[in-house]
Amino acid sequence: MNTVKIKEVQNLSKEKYLVNKYSIVFEKESEQIEIQRIVVERGHGAAILLFNPESKKIILVDQFRAPVFINENTNGNLIEVCAGIIDDNNPISTIIKEVEEETGYKLKNVEKIYEAYMSPGIMTELIHFFVGFYDSSMKISEGGGLASENEWITVLEVSLSEALDWIKIGKIKDAKTIMLLQYAEIHFIK
Repeated sequence: MNTVKIKEVQNLSKEKYLVNKYSIVFEKESEQIEIQRIVVERGHGAAILLFNPESKKIILVDQFRAPVFINENTNGNLIEVCAGIIDDNNPISTIIKEVEEETGYKLKNVEKIYEAYMSPGIMTELIHFFVGFYDSSMKISEGGGLASENEWITVLEVSLSEALDWIKIGKIKDAKTIMLLQYAEIHFIK
């Protein structure tokens, strides 16, 4: 049996997220191996696919992401499902709040479908994935995010088939969005 122990933790940054360098020791049989890993500890997240079963449309958001801007030298916008960092260790209340802030829809309930690590080589973040069903009666505001959080979000309502096409042509590149759209393709298209 292998034993894994943390030997040392060195903090590299306490800005918006914790960035630590871990020295980890693996003991396998009579051998010890020590490795170092940089880990970003930013909390866990929640993401949701908003689906209208009647119209077969979905709600997506288009917003600026600095890493996209830096990596692609574009305007930095990314089309995504609604998502956010979990508050008070409650994924359900967090995603309902995020949907209202970002899209202007007030959901009554959501269905959790799975959890996944999105970048386990560097981040501790675990994403809780949800599906929520909406209709026009749930629209209570324009959405667009919170100015206090420097969010300038454009809300998009498109057909599920169009969004799936956007994956193929590279217009949607966000992993959590692709995962939820593929879930919808399997479960909602008949």
